[in-house]
Amino acid sequence: MEPDSFFPNSSPTLPTLLMSDISPALVKALREKTNAGMMDCKKALVETSGDMDKAEDLLRKKGIASAAKRTGRAAKEGVIEAYIHLQGKLGVLVEVNCETDFVAKNGAFRGLVKDIAMHIAAAHPLHVSREEVPAALVEREKEIYRGQVANKPPQIVEKIVEGKVDKFYSGICLLEQAFIKNPDLTIKELVASKITELGENIVIRRFARFMVGEQIEGESEAPTEA
Repeated sequence: MEPDSFFPNSSPTLPTLLMSDISPALVKALREKTNAGMMDCKKALVETSGDMDKAEDLLRKKGIASAAKRTGRAAKEGVIEAYIHLQGKLGVLVEVNCETDFVAKNGAFRGLVKDIAMHIAAAHPLHVSREEVPAALVEREKEIYRGQVANKPPQIVEKIVEGKVDKFYSGICLLEQAFIKNPDLTIKELVASKITELGENIVIRRFARFMVGEQIEGESEAPTEA
């Protein structure tokens, strides 16, 4: 499922837009009205065919607009959750932060953290957000995608590449993955809903995923015998 599809299409009869069709000025205007992130604003505008009012309503329904107002707050409390699966063969450690120790002890917050740890074990993300993905890796992917559509008209190549890059991010970035327990939500939307519910900023700080026998970067596939 591609990231844009997480926003229900509120105007199915209107022409479908791509992210590259949305002007930076429109994104900026929506961002100033809602405090939502740039990518969230672009997705909402795409799904509402550029209708500013409908895009704002969509962000509010998702809880992203209200959650965005709290994202600037310091989140220095929280918990580190451990999830062990497959009889000790697979393990996850994840740190999720909130603003107060009171919320850190809240059952809804603890449940969110457990769900995130379970999701990481199942979905195997590599990064928390797209900002953490090395730029060189993204450029390499873009070159591969451009090669795949080299026979297409130049004016649509970049639009196709942009769509493929978004799909690439949704596969490796935790916040953009579809939540395993409810694929209609991304992890970012799941977190946003809890920010709205609990009234505090919540941040997935970092995670590590381990699997017995998994090859370590730089290590040869077969260990050298003594």
